[in-house]
Amino acid sequence: SSRKKLLRKKYFSPDQKSEQELKDEEMDLFTKYYSEWKGGRKNTNELHKTIPRFYYRLPAEDEVLLQKLREESRAVFLQRKSRELLDNEELQNLWFLLDKHQTPPMIGEEAMINYENFLKVGEKAGPKCKQFFTAKVFAKLLHTDSYGRISIMQFFNYVMRKVWLHQTRIGLSLYDVAGQGYLRESDLENYILELIPTLPQLDGLEKSFYSFYVCTAVRKFFFFLDPLRTGKSYLRDEELSKESQETNWFSAPSALRVYGQYLNLDKDHNGMLSKEELSRYGTATMTNVFLDRVFQECLTYDGEMDYKTYLDFVLALENRKEPAALQYIFKLLDIENKGYLNVFSLNYFFRAIQELMKIHGQDPVSFQDVKDEIFDMVKPKDPLKISLQDLINSNQGDTVTTILIDLNGFWTYENREALVANDSENSTDLDDT
Repeated sequence: SSRKKLLRKKYFSPDQKSEQELKDEEMDLFTKYYSEWKGGRKNTNELHKTIPRFYYRLPAEDEVLLQKLREESRAVFLQRKSRELLDNEELQNLWFLLDKHQTPPMIGEEAMINYENFLKVGEKAGPKCKQFFTAKVFAKLLHTDSYGRISIMQFFNYVMRKVWLHQTRIGLSLYDVAGQGYLRESDLENYILELIPTLPQLDGLEKSFYSFYVCTAVRKFFFFLDPLRTGKSYLRDEELSKESQETNWFSAPSALRVYGQYLNLDKDHNGMLSKEELSRYGTATMTNVFLDRVFQECLTYDGEMDYKTYLDFVLALENRKEPAALQYIFKLLDIENKGYLNVFSLNYFFRAIQELMKIHGQDPVSFQDVKDEIFDMVKPKDPLKISLQDLINSNQGDTVTTILIDLNGFWTYENREALVANDSENSTDLDDT
């Protein structure tokens, strides 16, 4: 070809050229032919224009117009998402269609529907309902019915829960000032403060107590949803365990109980708790070693604890079976900050239990025995170290932590068999009467 001839002519000419000159010519030729080849293709700059923009920086504080535009855009987006949800009239229509297409026979008073009728209702219910009428949802609600049907009531409750969940999420998103998918503590406080008047359960709550109620409620959300203490609670579908829900921390009596306890502990009435004041918490049998660690690790002001820090402390001790609570206590027990508990750290805390036993006139229990029991209960992956995950996986974390930090808790554990036997005798006596 003409290009090969040109190259031969260039490189095999009688005039000898230096190596650098040859390289320069080679680069010139490459550039020339590449430019010719590229000229026959579409300009890459035009291709770049078709790539959608995927990054938009957040407006700075002084960019007021951009901030307003962003806020308005988010509000319009959330309104659109809200319109996509089923309203009361559409929910009533859905119930009517389900009831009309029930598949006999009924189970007691419970109406059932098979998959064929389920799909028919899905076609008639409208586009908003389409997401609920899938094989996956049907299979999720299918249990042991011999006709392969699901309960109409269970399905309708499933739809209602989903609608309520999305409504709540949209409501929370309105308080996400930064628009980054999380709420700061102040955002959640504003949300709950405006929610209080709409909750019948809090009708009797004095307005003067609102701020303390809000603080109490918000701390539980952040304790469980932000265990790393980042100050951000991300908006996601999350459920507390059944046990946590049953205790109902969010009720007015519960909030008043917790705040009342705080006031009772605050003997000098300065609004803060010293280590000595906190030592009277509960049965007043927590060890000084553990309390020292609380004040070393937790946020304090001139060596005293405020109400928010106290709430974290209470949440940890009242929910010791929960991973977030175990994480809180584990950090206090991990005195060497190694990420695990060894024989040294167990002995460090249990010696304080032994000292309290002597003070109360009890014979101290051998640490060796307690240490063996703890390792037998937890069964850690490493036979010499107990990690946080080991504690959580063992389902014995609450027992282990109680043994190490609270004399009353240790005594209850140590005498558990006698206590069970005593309870059995008492129940037998009641039956006889």
